Amino acid sequence: MTHRTFTAQLRRLTSAIGSPRLEPVLLAVTAAALTAGGIAWLTGAGDLADLFWGLGTLSAVVPAVAWVLVALRHGHAGVDLIAVLALGGTLAVHEYLAGALIALMLATGRTLEAAAQRRASHDLRALLEHAPRSARRRTDAGVASVPLAEVAVGDLLIVGPGEVVPVDGRLESDAAVLDESVLTGEALQVERARDETVRSGVVNAGGAFELRATATEQDSTYAGIVRLARQAGAESAPVVRLADRYAAWFLPLSLAVAGLAWLISGSAVRAVAVLVVATPCPLLLAAPVAIVSGLSRASRLGVVIRDGGALENLGRARTLLLDKTGTLTRGRPRVLDVIAAPDVKAAEVLRLAASLDQYSPHVLAHAIVDTARERGLALSVPTDVTEEPGRGATGSVEGHQVSVGRMGAATARPGWANAVDNRALLDGAAVAWLTVDGQPAGAVLLRDPLRHDAPRTLRHLRAAGIERLLMLTGDRAAPAHEVAAVLGLDDVRAELGPADKVAAVRAERERAVTVMVGDGVNDAPALAAADIGVAMGARGSTASSEAADIVLTTDRVDRLADAVTIAQRARHIAVQSALGGMLMSLAAMAAAAAGLLPPAAGALLQEGIDAAVILNALRALRVGRAAHPALTPAAEALIHRFAAEHDELQDVLESVRDAADRLSDSSGPTALTAVEETHRLLTDRLLPHEYAEEHELYPALAPTLGGPEATATMSRAHTEIERLSRRIATHLQLAHADGGLSAEQLDDLRSCLYGLNTVLRLHFTQEEENYFSLAP
Repeated sequence: MTHRTFTAQLRRLTSAIGSPRLEPVLLAVTAAALTAGGIAWLTGAGDLADLFWGLGTLSAVVPAVAWVLVALRHGHAGVDLIAVLALGGTLAVHEYLAGALIALMLATGRTLEAAAQRRASHDLRALLEHAPRSARRRTDAGVASVPLAEVAVGDLLIVGPGEVVPVDGRLESDAAVLDESVLTGEALQVERARDETVRSGVVNAGGAFELRATATEQDSTYAGIVRLARQAGAESAPVVRLADRYAAWFLPLSLAVAGLAWLISGSAVRAVAVLVVATPCPLLLAAPVAIVSGLSRASRLGVVIRDGGALENLGRARTLLLDKTGTLTRGRPRVLDVIAAPDVKAAEVLRLAASLDQYSPHVLAHAIVDTARERGLALSVPTDVTEEPGRGATGSVEGHQVSVGRMGAATARPGWANAVDNRALLDGAAVAWLTVDGQPAGAVLLRDPLRHDAPRTLRHLRAAGIERLLMLTGDRAAPAHEVAAVLGLDDVRAELGPADKVAAVRAERERAVTVMVGDGVNDAPALAAADIGVAMGARGSTASSEAADIVLTTDRVDRLADAVTIAQRARHIAVQSALGGMLMSLAAMAAAAAGLLPPAAGALLQEGIDAAVILNALRALRVGRAAHPALTPAAEALIHRFAAEHDELQDVLESVRDAADRLSDSSGPTALTAVEETHRLLTDRLLPHEYAEEHELYPALAPTLGGPEATATMSRAHTEIERLSRRIATHLQLAHADGGLSAEQLDDLRSCLYGLNTVLRLHFTQEEENYFSLAP
């Protein structure tokens, strides 16, 4: 037989042995053979019992040999080699019961391990599915759909609403509104002007536009991302089994003891007995049981871990890289503030804007409508609604001509509008202007907010041993640095493309075991390049989930801290079980070498050792130290109630700031009326809410958080809110007595209002991050 023929046959054999159906079949065969032999032995048919046990042993020898050959082909000898030697030894000295027991142990361990290693392929199927297959090309003869491979540089293409840009190009139309989150992660849509570059893979979020191709399919941005992800996935080193790492020293030690026993005693049976008790069942069974238990525990929390190797690696991770949009932030804009013209109420600005935006598909429009509904505002039905991409929507609401979006160049900008622009710049927010009958009436500021559970998650990750936390984002530097400062990250790198993220991941992998967390298509290459890729799968892209080792199926980043804790606990228990079992096996090996343990008795003793280490490994199923404490149903219901009230009270916070702003403009009746309205809202709505939190929510949370001291600082904030509210009430009493606000009152009253606004916003944020994030 030629070397080439032998190699081909070996590959066919190992391919067959690698079938996912083999392990459960082998487990069934070995269990049946052991049971049948036991029944035959009990009925006095010893020869028939040996036949059944021998057949069970033989059924495990062939696949075990193939597993060893596969391991040797990859350059290492694993735990299966000792099992093969023990199986062969029992057959040679006719210890068939011992062989059948070892066969059952081997089959059980391999079945458990196979269950823990169902890793999804990194073929990035979703990336390819997202990529367009054709393009609409305009020629003198008209517009025709052509295969993407036929698009050449210089072709004029038409990209319709909602379509993916097929190749890189230069914009030929006056403007285009694009959703570039696929490439940058930025949640807000962007507008491109004529002659600007447009990259393939982005989505047309506005009207149809013309694009002049500047690259072919293969040379375009999106194709580059696919190639990058494939290369990064291929570079990921295979995970060495925990059992095989320990087998590196246990295997030669076992062979040495067996050889010495045979050499000194001259008995092959003693050598076989040593190999039988040396069969590393704590490695074959205990480690997989602990890992599978950890996988099961994680899955109950909505953390899908692809295989046991990923769980082991996660337990060793020391560096964590995070995308910003959709991972640390919510991934979609929310209303930050509503600013009204001097003679308009903020709630009316939001109501009119939301009424018109009900018919708009724009992401900012959805945020405005959702916020209005959360605050219980009654929306009107608009008529004659039109929308111009990049400009906004226009229509009739309650007999008024209303527009929401960008303010027209011909519209006169009042003085208060400049303050809105400055505020948007400082807060990194987008602005949706409201005009009514051609006059600016207000503005809605929108921003992608930080996840409430992000600060708690990062604190628990540091406590769990993560030493380095970095942000990698395609977003602009200013908002990225602001988020990083709030969360206390070690470093932030902004405005990165997919290739830049991969380079950063590779650099960090050289220092420590690295985890990358992301949710977009642009994160898929970085996820594949990391030691462990974690995808936010609840709302993230399918491509990022395909490229990841771990998928968070719930829209909560705190599950990542849970996953790290579970992985560390499972790995610790796996190591503990493996080492403990091996120490007991070493003691049994010494007894077997001295002739005190025959093979069959040794096999039964090994079963006892297995039972002990498996029971210990099953502790990984229990709930360990979690990233968030358990809540009572009553406390959870209260959290949901007060979280909803926070949404409803946002207009009160806006009213406090608006009253302070009006005092800066004048001290006349209009300003006094605004302060009176603010005081009424504080008295009727805000203070009862704070009182209920103090006397209902905080006592309910105290047992979970470790006692009333845990909420003491929040209670102090309630006291300050009440103090400032009383001070505002006193100013109103003085104003009413004097017939208006005096000049001496203005500075202190304005300070009270701005101070109250700051305290309220900080207090709301702290409650949402520390308390509300506890509830699922």
